[in-house]
Amino acid sequence: MKRAPFVLIILLLVTPRLWAGEIKPVQPGPKDRCPVCGMFVAKYPNWVTQIHYEDSGKIRFFDGVKDMMVLYFDPERYMAPPREAIKNINVKDYYSLSWISAQDAFYVVGSDVYGPMGHELIPFESKDAAESFSKDHHGKEILTFGEITPGLIDSLRLGQRMR
Repeated sequence: MKRAPFVLIILLLVTPRLWAGEIKPVQPGPKDRCPVCGMFVAKYPNWVTQIHYEDSGKIRFFDGVKDMMVLYFDPERYMAPPREAIKNINVKDYYSLSWISAQDAFYVVGSDVYGPMGHELIPFESKDAAESFSKDHHGKEILTFGEITPGLIDSLRLGQRMR
């Protein structure tokens, strides 16, 4: 009986996670638009990214990492829930086109590969893949999600390459 309170505490900590379930990435429909630029995102399946929100279950689709980060850094401008409401963010690995966690990805900046809206952050599941791509495509830098800044996103939107 001495273990009963301990077991109860463990159950209380684990059970909400089981109820919440894992949010799986979904494909956008033909009418889904990027809230930043207005493009129909389904036309660019290799570049699609998405943000899932916790409470509302709402999903926002984007035509690339760059536009996704624009909204991420300034959600109020796009009438999006605050960052604290984000459940998860998914991007596609450039080579495999598999969905991966945006927070775990590595991003090549300044390469000669362009997305639907020009200069883009190219996501990879592994650092090795990012390094290989960067070497082959003249990438300027490899960043983690936490290293991406609003200033970098602004420079990419203006079409400036990393120096």
